[in-house]
Amino acid sequence: MRLTLLTRPGCHLCDVAKEAMARVAAATGEEWAEVDITGDEALEDEYGFRIPVVLLDGKEHGYWRVEEDRLLRDIRLSSPG
Repeated sequence: MRLTLLTRPGCHLCDVAKEAMARVAAATGEEWAEVDITGDEALEDEYGFRIPVVLLDGKEHGYWRVEEDRLLRDIRLSSPG
């Protein structure tokens, strides 16, 4: 899976980001996964202050909000073919 959204419970920005990720997925056909960082010390240390965080192909693409146009462009640019 190329798209991952790092979240935690009770995060209102995460709820907004999930809606944006659903729109991106609908536009591109890409699936995405949500990962709750709660209890994962390494993820908390790395991303805890920037949640929600969007990962594209395992690399940080953005945080606090999903930049949909930029994400759509980068998905298309990095797609094979």
